[in-house]
Amino acid sequence: MITYEFLQQYWWFLISLLGGLLVFLLFVQGANFLIFIAGNDENQRQLIVNSTGRKWELTFTTLVTFGGAFFASFPLFYSTSFGGAYWVWILILITFVFQAVSYEFQSKRGNLLGKTSFRAFLVANGCLAPILIGTAVGTFFTGSDFVVNKDAVGNIGAPVISQWCNDWRGLEAVGNPFNVEFGLMVFFLVVCLGALYLINNINESKLGEKLRRYLMVFFVLFLVMLVVVLAQLLTMDGYAVDDAGVVSLQAGKYFANLIEMPVVLAIFLVGAILFVLGVVLTLVRKTYNRGIWWSGVGTVLVVMAVFMIAGYNGTAYYPSYHDLQSSLTLTNSSSSEFTLTAMSVVSLIIPFVVAYIAYFWRKMDAKSLTNDELKNNEKY
Repeated sequence: MITYEFLQQYWWFLISLLGGLLVFLLFVQGANFLIFIAGNDENQRQLIVNSTGRKWELTFTTLVTFGGAFFASFPLFYSTSFGGAYWVWILILITFVFQAVSYEFQSKRGNLLGKTSFRAFLVANGCLAPILIGTAVGTFFTGSDFVVNKDAVGNIGAPVISQWCNDWRGLEAVGNPFNVEFGLMVFFLVVCLGALYLINNINESKLGEKLRRYLMVFFVLFLVMLVVVLAQLLTMDGYAVDDAGVVSLQAGKYFANLIEMPVVLAIFLVGAILFVLGVVLTLVRKTYNRGIWWSGVGTVLVVMAVFMIAGYNGTAYYPSYHDLQSSLTLTNSSSSEFTLTAMSVVSLIIPFVVAYIAYFWRKMDAKSLTNDELKNNEKY
C-alpha cells in the first residue's frame, strides 16, 4: 500500500532528479561563460553562441519545472524561500531574462548595443546563475533566517505562515563562506560541462584545442573546491529530526547520512567517477568528444545524492538557524496526501517527456556545428 510517507519520499526523489537535470543543463551557462575566453575571433564566438542557442530553452524550462514541482509537492518551502529570500531568486530570474533577450536581439537589425554587449549579458548569466543557484542550495545545509508559524498552516484566514527575520531577504547567504564555496563549486562544474558540450557539438580544431586547455584549468579548480566543500560538509553539524518531529543539531549528521544510506553513497561515488571519466577521456584522447555524456550523467547522479543527503534519513532539508523548530522537513512542509497522490499519477509521463527531449536533441545535434553551417543557418 502506498503511504503518505512514501509519497513524500517519492516526491523528494523527483525533486532531486530535477535538480540534477537542472545542474547538468547549466552547461549552457558554462559554455556562454567561455564566449570571450575561448573564442578568439567572431566566427568562433558565433559558433559558441549558436551552439548554446539551440539548448538554452531546455535549461530555462527545467528551472521553471523545478520550481513548479517544489511548489506543488512542498508548498511551505516555496512560500518560505521564494517569498522570504526573494532577492536571490529575483536575481537568478533576471540573469535568465538577460540570456533570453541576448539570444533574441544580438543579431537583429537596429541593435544599438551591439553584439558584444548582448554577449556580455550571456557571460554574466553564465557566471552569476550557477553561483547564485549553488549558494541557494548551500543553505540546505547551513540554514536560513526564518520562522514558521505552524499554528497558521491549517488556518485559511491566517495571512502569514512564514516570516523572514532580516531585511536582506536571502542575500545574507553570501555571508556564509560555505554557501559561497558551494556556489563556486557549481560554477566550476558547469564551465567544465560547457567546455565538454562545445567540444562535442562544434567541429572547429583551433577552438577545440583551446576548449580543452580551459577544461583542464576549470577541472582543477572544481576538484579543489569540491575537496573544500566536502571537507566541511562531512564534518559540520547537521539538522536532525526525530520521530516526534523535533529538530536538533547533530554532529557529523551529513557524514552519518552517507554511511547510513549506502545506496545514496553508491550513487554519489558512481556519479563522481563518471564525471571524472568524461573529463579525463576528453583531455587524454585529443579526438574524443563524447565526454559530455559521461560527465553529464555523473553530474545528475551526484546532485541527486546531495539532495538526498539534505532531505532523507531524518534530516531537515531547509533548516532555520533562527528557530530550529521552524526548520522544514519532508513531513511538515509537503502537500496533502491527496495532492501528492494525484501528482504521482501525472509524474508517470516523465519518462515519455525525457524520451521526447532526447529524440529531438539527437536530431538537432546529428551533425557537428561548423563555420560553413553558419553561412546557411540563422545566427543567434
